[in-house]
Amino acid sequence: MIKKILLMHVFVLSIAVYGMAQTEPGAGNWKPWLIPSGKTYRLPPPPSYKGEIAQVLAAQNNLDATAQQKIVYWNAGAPGYRWYSMVSKLWMTDITGNGALANMLIGTAIYDATIAAWDSKYAYNRARPFATDNKVKLYGPRPESPSYPCEHSVAAGAAVALISHFYPAMADSANRMAQQVMASRIAAGCAFPSDTKAGFELGKRIAEKHIELTKDFISKKQWDGKMPQDPGLWKGKNPMLPLTGLNKTMVLDSASQFRPGPPPDFSKDMEELKSFKQTFRSKANAFYYASQPTGDDLISKKVFEYNLHLNPPRAARVYAAMTVAYYDAFTACFDAKYAYWGTRPDQYDPNYKPLFASPPFPGYPSGHAVMSGVVGELYPYFFPLEKELFNKIATEGAESRFHAGIHFRTDNDAGLVLGRKVAAKIVERVRGDGADGDVRVVVKK
Repeated sequence: MIKKILLMHVFVLSIAVYGMAQTEPGAGNWKPWLIPSGKTYRLPPPPSYKGEIAQVLAAQNNLDATAQQKIVYWNAGAPGYRWYSMVSKLWMTDITGNGALANMLIGTAIYDATIAAWDSKYAYNRARPFATDNKVKLYGPRPESPSYPCEHSVAAGAAVALISHFYPAMADSANRMAQQVMASRIAAGCAFPSDTKAGFELGKRIAEKHIELTKDFISKKQWDGKMPQDPGLWKGKNPMLPLTGLNKTMVLDSASQFRPGPPPDFSKDMEELKSFKQTFRSKANAFYYASQPTGDDLISKKVFEYNLHLNPPRAARVYAAMTVAYYDAFTACFDAKYAYWGTRPDQYDPNYKPLFASPPFPGYPSGHAVMSGVVGELYPYFFPLEKELFNKIATEGAESRFHAGIHFRTDNDAGLVLGRKVAAKIVERVRGDGADGDVRVVVKK
């Protein structure tokens, strides 16, 4: 017993408790991405919490080291943080064509479900467990929003629905994770059992609606296997995702809205590549950006640094804009790739050897450069103080493909412009969602 008490004492002291002003009481009125409004999904009134205080206390009295670790794990980041990280990694290894859509919907569904949750939260103003009974302890940052429904459970419900749909082999694992989330919120003193149940069902319901509304986004057309045979074009076996440009876009009018003009003859680009002298730094840059996406971890880092993880609606808004931009940019990029079938350096000159193998699809424009353009244009909208950093990373990400020798500079230049144009349209859409007043982020360091 003494050992357990000491362990609990260390556990409580190890968690930073933050106090903030009331969290976004008007977020329930922000414009969602796919559902009509947050109010459309308003929940029925919650039951009396008095019968549930005993359940919260029982969960806290039975906390062991494993349960404490789960609380710490799910306390980290915004409610959707762990789920965004999981699906973004799945997308990077998904060659079915559905990965980009799954990655977008984890952003939009959690955002829309959070907006709906905030509508219900401030419609009923249910107190948190730790605020209703002084015997209930708070393990973690102090949430300054009503308890019903639980925002972490909302994100879990949305994620389970999406993962089960796009990656059915992972459905059981996702459900087990969701059960851990809900149990951790109760044991942390942040939510009543009815809060977690209502939140999970709300998130799941809205994610299922997102799946339904985007069911025709991915083209069902089958590729006929025909490749242009003109000299100077990309040649290869089994080109990856050749019909992606036929997919529907979220914000762009179509994948071809900002399609760049045709590539030039690459003779001058080839001369530049062949005369380029590699350095340790250029090689490091090539391998660094080959091993990870340009901006996913970066945006999570900034959400943490600016304490937006303590503001679930604004954090969800940032992630949703990012995933929509990535989806539309990816679709636009592959539209251009297969419109022109631009060759790669090692095909233009078979004697040229890049640092590593070229990907199995045309080169123009560079996909890394397109996504880098998104980083340079979209991210500063949410974090304007970081504009210089984002542009530096965008430049490095695009340049890495030249350093690797798998893209011409023209590929990168066209990609950066395309990515910035797509991101500008996303920013235009986000500006009208009602979330922005005179302040975009709340900085509390």
